[in-house]
Amino acid sequence: MRELLIRQKQILFFIIAGGLSAIVEIGSFKIFSTYLPHFISQETDFHGIHYPLSNIFSTSCGIITNYFLSIWFVFERGKHSKRKEFAYFMVVSFISTLLSLAFFQIFYSCIFKDNIDLIFYTLSPEMISKIAAILLVSILNYSVKKKVIFNG
Repeated sequence: MRELLIRQKQILFFIIAGGLSAIVEIGSFKIFSTYLPHFISQETDFHGIHYPLSNIFSTSCGIITNYFLSIWFVFERGKHSKRKEFAYFMVVSFISTLLSLAFFQIFYSCIFKDNIDLIFYTLSPEMISKIAAILLVSILNYSVKKKVIFNG
């Protein structure tokens, strides 16, 4: 029973940490995707890739936030040294970033074509695609980080 409560607590903290990291990532994506095209005209469509730098920069902000929240609140330290743990985290995050970028491109190009009006805010296809990609990759992230990085 205690094990189940600990696991549920860890999943809850992972969701909270992930939510905060997602807020950082989505917020920074909004900022980057709004301002970078003014400086780099190909940002909106770089050989068929939409918002590549905005995605990379915002995902990096989310990853760094998630790393610190994960080690402070979610997972216990594993058997790895801090250096090795960070390296594993970054490798997993790099792979997750590639997956997130791929999902974003698929969602943006093929699925989400219209705005969604939430009464108090309107979500653009870029934002909807970013949110959907984050949600999809988060499920994979929890499993891999728990089993491989933090040995839980």
